[in-house]
Amino acid sequence: MAGISHSDIVKAPKALLHDHLDGGLRPATIVELAAAVGHELPETDPARLGEWFVAAADSGSLERYLETFAHTVAVMQTVEGLHRVAKECALDLAADGVVYAEVRYAPEQHLERGLTLDQVVETVEAGFREGSAEAAAQGTPIRIGTLLTAMRHAARSQEIAELSVRYRDAGVVGFDIAGAEAGFPPTRHLDAFEYLQRENFHFTIHAGEAFGLPSIWEAIQWCGADRLGHGVRLIDDITVVGGPSAVTPTGGTQSAPPVLGRLAAYVRDKRIPLELCPSSNVQTGAAESISAHPIKLLRDLRFRVTVNTDNRLMSGTSMSREMTLLTEAFGWGWAELQWLTINAMKSAFIPYDERLVLINEVIKPAYAKLIG
Repeated sequence: MAGISHSDIVKAPKALLHDHLDGGLRPATIVELAAAVGHELPETDPARLGEWFVAAADSGSLERYLETFAHTVAVMQTVEGLHRVAKECALDLAADGVVYAEVRYAPEQHLERGLTLDQVVETVEAGFREGSAEAAAQGTPIRIGTLLTAMRHAARSQEIAELSVRYRDAGVVGFDIAGAEAGFPPTRHLDAFEYLQRENFHFTIHAGEAFGLPSIWEAIQWCGADRLGHGVRLIDDITVVGGPSAVTPTGGTQSAPPVLGRLAAYVRDKRIPLELCPSSNVQTGAAESISAHPIKLLRDLRFRVTVNTDNRLMSGTSMSREMTLLTEAFGWGWAELQWLTINAMKSAFIPYDERLVLINEVIKPAYAKLIG
């Protein structure tokens, strides 16, 4: 669309629901922290290291993609490392025009140097608070909510669920499970999800990324997920019928509308949010390309679509870049970007009245000026 550019999009308010703390480090920070803790990196030049992460993650395999996290997690094992990474995350997102973000990480992965689960959470929250305060002072305010993640191949989900609830009034707004989907269904963690529901606590589940419809079905119908982390494979339950199928009032023909299967129809009817991450989905093989990404069809069918970064380092991306790619691929303009942003805020895990303030006082006024 003429007149819309990446630099324009940076200035627009954005809401982000799916961003991994250990997937968004600055390469220069990794180099410095790795030297401090004695961790060996594949590259020690920040620019080359950043390129290495993108290349290593660009394999078409979720399992290979996940291997890159060994280097980021390794430098996030101390108070100093965790605090710095969280602070810089807040600053980087705010500088990109993100006004609300839910950032997730797995506390159980940051215990190798003696930290406790509580120390990990408190350190990350302190980093977010400092980064958010500094961003506000710079004129780019941001609100950050934390999601605590349990690893689906491990056996600590109940413990992490209880940790999430314990810190629900100290910055933690939700729970998540992540990791390789194949062979590790979400129902392995059913006790944790039932506990969270009893505690009236929000949770999302990584589902429908590397694995198909059964993963999505279990996440919703067995586990009760509020949102779907990715959910891109829901497209497998939508049939696009080619060719003309009906005569219009003027005597012409029109294509038959896509046919939704029972699961896809349920997800749309229930307005279950999809945390789509276009660049990451292409990297892991969940989508062939940005232009072939199901996000356009899902948006056209009015699913509760949101756009997200997933891992900014591994995908070499940002919210503004993701939105720019979508405008280039589909000709979307400010109206579509506002729709995606409001979808995200509607689906956030903070209280309803707080969501409304951001929608009505921050997002809508800014887009009204952009749309003209």
